Amino acid sequence: MTSLVAPLLSTLAVDDLSAFGNDPLWVVLLKTVLIFVVLVLLTLFNIWWERRVVARMQHRIGPNVNGPFGLLQSLADGVKLALKEDIIPKAADKVVFLLAPVMAVIPAFVTFSVIPFGPEVRIPFTDTVTPLQLTDMPVAVLFVMAIASIGIYGIVLGGWSSGSTYSLLGGLRSSAQMISYEVSMGLALVSVFLYAGSASTSQIVDAQDSLWFGLVLAPSFVIYVISMVGEVNRAPFDLPEAEGELVGGFHTEYSSLKFALFFLAEYINMATVSAVATTLFLGGWRAPFWIDRVWEGANEGYVPLIWFFGKMLFFIFLFIWLRGSLPRLRYDQFMNFGWKVLIPVALGWTVAVSVIRAITLDGGLDRQYVLVALAVLAAVFLAVMFFGQDSDEPAARTTRPAPEPTGGFPVPPMPAGGPVRGAARPLTFATPATQGSAAEAEEESR
Repeated sequence: MTSLVAPLLSTLAVDDLSAFGNDPLWVVLLKTVLIFVVLVLLTLFNIWWERRVVARMQHRIGPNVNGPFGLLQSLADGVKLALKEDIIPKAADKVVFLLAPVMAVIPAFVTFSVIPFGPEVRIPFTDTVTPLQLTDMPVAVLFVMAIASIGIYGIVLGGWSSGSTYSLLGGLRSSAQMISYEVSMGLALVSVFLYAGSASTSQIVDAQDSLWFGLVLAPSFVIYVISMVGEVNRAPFDLPEAEGELVGGFHTEYSSLKFALFFLAEYINMATVSAVATTLFLGGWRAPFWIDRVWEGANEGYVPLIWFFGKMLFFIFLFIWLRGSLPRLRYDQFMNFGWKVLIPVALGWTVAVSVIRAITLDGGLDRQYVLVALAVLAAVFLAVMFFGQDSDEPAARTTRPAPEPTGGFPVPPMPAGGPVRGAARPLTFATPATQGSAAEAEEESR
């Protein structure tokens, strides 16, 4: 994905990153430890919050015993998981089996090194002034995507090294899923680079001083939100962990702390994509609803931490809401949506944004007419995508012959007419009246 936007970065303005790279060693270590502690505590909170929200949606109570409001339930579960027996299957590749969870969880922590939590502040009890960010670079957003891509190897190798068919299928599904939705995610970020003139996270936050990119680039924002749900394997896109099909997916054979590392990586990745969405589209640590116009201190000191974590928890709540509301997609529907709908729409919108920026910077055509024309083209494109693809399916079902089952295994035959697509047929339940009419119809047919 980085190769798609690398030529673009050569045309961007030179970033002013003079505030970074000057911290003493103890400040760097302090920031690193704080990021680690915050992510671990945030994971414990997110697990508790997900249980409480889903319980509320399903009219249940949820965790409420361990600690106030059940806040220590996640910690109790972590201790219990750590004390469980650690089992390694005989057919597993032990070296890769042990390294896979580590490869999944380390990139999840590293990606937060370029996320800006706030402006420059003074460390308490010292005279040191430093940004609330570990580091930054001219290609910080591409760094996040590159490191996040490394986490895929942990999941794929974990499924492969388990020596289980179900785990292998889960790992392969995860690799195909992440690669597919990473393309649309990268395309959604190109428009942000064009408007901000930088791929540095701190510079992108500064570019949203007056107006958020989530409002200016609403289609990119929607595309990114959909892609980030598919990227982190969360419902309704949790195909690698489909319990009804794959038992548990790529981590079926894992137990104890190794399973906990996979679990930790999933929840930290949720926080990562939420933090990136906050930084790129919702103004980052800047105060929402133009509060800073009324209160000058809203964007100063440690106050912006409230705005940043509030926006990030909004996206995490969105993850939980989707999990409690939507059923899991079928795998072919999920891949078709990514490659046939999301990526073409993202590509078309990227071209449209490029045209708009070129016209705006060169002072050419009236921007209003260009926007109207693009809106009409987008409406026609969506109509063709959503309403023109299933018109001939009923005829295809009746004309295709049913394939014959092959092989020595007791594989059930495919449905007549090939794989069934679209909505399932409505269920009909037999009653005494319908049973009698069905019997009479059968006798008449004989």
